[in-house]
Amino acid sequence: MALTAVAFLSIETVCDLLQPTLMSMVVDDGVANRDVNRVLTWGAVMLAVAGVGAIGAVMRNIFASRAAQLVGRDIRSDTYRKVMSLSCEEVDHLQPAAIITRITNDVVQIQNFAQGLMRIMLKAPITCIGAIVLIVVQIPEQLPIVIILLAVSAVLIWRNMAASYPRFLAVQRALDRLGTVSREFLRSVRVVKAFGMQHEESRKFADAARSFASSNVDAQRVNAIYGPMINLVVNLGIIALLWLSRATDPGRIGTLMASMNYMTQVLFALGRVSMILNSAVRAGASSRRIQEIFDQKGEVGARGDSPAAGSFVESVAGSASQPASQPSSQSSDGLRFDHVTFTYADSPRPALKDVSFDLPAGGTLGVIGPTGSGKSTLVTLIPRFYRPQSGRILWNGRGVETIDAEALRAQIALVAQKPVLFTGTVRSNLAWGDPDAGQQRLAEAAREACASEFIDGLPGGYDARVGQGGVNLSGGQKQRLSLARALVRRPKLLILDDCTSALDAITERDVLANLHAMEDVTVLLISQRIATVRRCDRIAVMDDGRLVGLGTHSELMAGCERYRAIYDSQIGPLGQAARSEGGAR
Repeated sequence: MALTAVAFLSIETVCDLLQPTLMSMVVDDGVANRDVNRVLTWGAVMLAVAGVGAIGAVMRNIFASRAAQLVGRDIRSDTYRKVMSLSCEEVDHLQPAAIITRITNDVVQIQNFAQGLMRIMLKAPITCIGAIVLIVVQIPEQLPIVIILLAVSAVLIWRNMAASYPRFLAVQRALDRLGTVSREFLRSVRVVKAFGMQHEESRKFADAARSFASSNVDAQRVNAIYGPMINLVVNLGIIALLWLSRATDPGRIGTLMASMNYMTQVLFALGRVSMILNSAVRAGASSRRIQEIFDQKGEVGARGDSPAAGSFVESVAGSASQPASQPSSQSSDGLRFDHVTFTYADSPRPALKDVSFDLPAGGTLGVIGPTGSGKSTLVTLIPRFYRPQSGRILWNGRGVETIDAEALRAQIALVAQKPVLFTGTVRSNLAWGDPDAGQQRLAEAAREACASEFIDGLPGGYDARVGQGGVNLSGGQKQRLSLARALVRRPKLLILDDCTSALDAITERDVLANLHAMEDVTVLLISQRIATVRRCDRIAVMDDGRLVGLGTHSELMAGCERYRAIYDSQIGPLGQAARSEGGAR
């Protein structure tokens, strides 16, 4: 399709170059000799050539536009597929709002350049070179002026490009910032309104918009300076050619007119070259930003080439005083953390410090601890969303870094702390667990998650519409629907990250009872409430990124000070006092 566009462009360009010469024939061969027949003949030829050129221009525009759209589609699709393969660390590094800008606006810049390249850029050099050759052939004395004109114009165009590139790169970065501010507000609009912070958010957006506008003005200022300078040089060239042609033979007036028309074509060609090169600078900056996405390594597959593969630091400092932190010598089936340490990017402190524990296959492990103790970080490491800096995580005896990411995640179902639902129906959201699951399996998972009753009460039942993010559902309904989606998968490892926090006590009790009754499912249950985890086979106690206790409820009450403190604050004397005080109010 691109070649077809170029073919029609060539036809259009040749027709454009013939017009001044044909016009000179009308003047010199017809008008000068007062020969009406020759005037009509050459005029008819001019009209025919113009008609062919117009057809070429229309077809060139059609094919160039279609080719450019296909280029944009392919780049956008390839970029999106690459983004889907990035690790969470790489997404955090690139920033989600900036990724959106690159997939949308940056691809548009490349697409516009591709279209301009086929519609204008390829035509401009042909027109410019052809016009100059015809000028020199017709009036050889004009060659020095043409050379000077081209040399000065080339310098100006090159200077324009060199000055524009960093400025257009700054424009795209300012657009990233604008997108980040907008996205943050739209995701938190309820909180912003609840705290009456609309004015502050408006100020932040205004600052980002001002920065974007300032960057744009700075970039356009360069073009505003060099564009008129290029036009001035070409116009001075036309004046110089007219001056040199003042003694031209009156019988060659048509040739002089053709020469002036060719100089006008050169003027427009150079202007178009400057415009398209300006677009090329934008596209180059955008291409560099998109290339940054493709330069990311992406998630490590089954080849075991993760930096953490086969290597870990056995940090045993303090382990003697914390025997609960040591892995047991049980069967290799199940989940095992072996001296795992992890630090988030740009964070000065580790989120996990030398954590070790075993979760046997088919068992349940509760994880409890205060906010910021590292509970949710455990969740991100198991499915390989992030990679630990030291230590190993093993699933059924194999390091997770040696297992293909898709194969690993196919065995895991995760219910996140914040429910994530998608625009569609209840059925389509549940089918994320297994697209091939039938109605019976969906209904069974909904029953186990105690979601059947509220689903049946929705208009349309399983075909009821779900708004973006589940906006039309309550917090408890979203949590139960998320849990049901995970249970549809029938996972080997079920990870629940504080996913019952919005449920009432009776519903939570029923959900947990159903989970404990499941067979052949290994459950990692994270919560801040002792009542949620006390029925687990064992409970891990986290504090400031460290595992400070591991055992049953009774063992921890007897031997873990941190666990007793949590118990007392929720259930013991402190918890009872707090509830009594709340009841008195």
